[in-house]
Amino acid sequence: MNNQISKLAGISSASTRVIAGLMSGTSLDGLDIALCEFSGSGLNTRLKVLHFITFPYKEAFKEQLKSISFKGQVSLQQVTLLNALIGTYSAELILEALKKWDYPVDAVDLIASHGQTIFHAPFSLHQQIPFPDATLQIGDGDHIAVKTGIITLSDFRQKHIAAGGEGAPLAVYGDYLLFSSPDENRILLNIGGISNFTYLPAGRDANHVFSTDVGPGNTMMDQFIQLHYPGKYYDQDAAVAKTGKVNEALVAALMDNDFFADPFPRTTGPELFNIAYLRAAQKQSGQEALAPEDILASLCEFTARSIIAAIRTSIGDQPFAVYLSGGGMHNPLLVDKLTAGLGFELRNTTALGINPDAKEAVLFALLANECVAGGDTDFGARQGIPSVTMGKISLPY
Repeated sequence: MNNQISKLAGISSASTRVIAGLMSGTSLDGLDIALCEFSGSGLNTRLKVLHFITFPYKEAFKEQLKSISFKGQVSLQQVTLLNALIGTYSAELILEALKKWDYPVDAVDLIASHGQTIFHAPFSLHQQIPFPDATLQIGDGDHIAVKTGIITLSDFRQKHIAAGGEGAPLAVYGDYLLFSSPDENRILLNIGGISNFTYLPAGRDANHVFSTDVGPGNTMMDQFIQLHYPGKYYDQDAAVAKTGKVNEALVAALMDNDFFADPFPRTTGPELFNIAYLRAAQKQSGQEALAPEDILASLCEFTARSIIAAIRTSIGDQPFAVYLSGGGMHNPLLVDKLTAGLGFELRNTTALGINPDAKEAVLFALLANECVAGGDTDFGARQGIPSVTMGKISLPY
């Protein structure tokens, strides 16, 4: 037997596994690394987050990512080059994190790398027959494995699509295994570039779990800030949006899209919700001369209303608690709007024992743990949540 396969078998059967989860989202702002210790799998999973860090990307690297992300036409050479570069860069950041934590490289069993999404193309968006749902994440796992010497799992979303899903959202698997409750209806709301939520009804029955993308999270607000406020990457503490006034005509035009009438579950990305989408809504509503602060206030309202509408439409009037994660939870104006619209205070996943900023990186570490040591959870035969394990395995040598 190949000694690396033998090593993987040993990791699978061990009582504990140390897995480094990596996540870089559609905001293109940095790499999250969560070093996690797992025991068990499925609903018997036990997790301890040993360390967490975010490495912000430098301006030049962000611009390289932007040049190939969420666009219909890009340089194929640049995509090819960045596929290798992102893998190499991720490996360097992992090794830097381990050194910072004084944690031995050979004590890490696995790396779970989400990669960098550069295009998400569900059929509902591209509408091209005979092409299926599709998505593309780059940052090759072999480069990470070879340069760190650690077995690496990556490219998780392709199995999801192959099994009948849309490649997103994947948080539902980890949300169910880590956060479902026997007696509380829970919504795990993640507001990243795109917002999504998982509904976990009390009782821990996987057949009743529900997960969907909602629509824009921070992506349109961030893109607008970067375009009109040089040197800023996001509206920190909603400082600009708080000075503006919501324009109802613009918000109505922003909400006027077939996506919001699509049945749940649904997925989307910055391929749809972007500056071009905003410009079209301004033109439709006759608000092309609107002040920047009013546009930002309206974009924040748009995100809040789309989230509230999705939750109310899909969950109804039954009682539930909401636990936040993602960059949007740091936007006080957005959180205030969600609180007012839902009618109760929202908590974050700290209340459930997980740092909300680390949550997505942790969830991909959990997917790797399920791939090598679990895979027994049955989510039923429902659309969007196939009962599969995910992750392609790259051996160091």
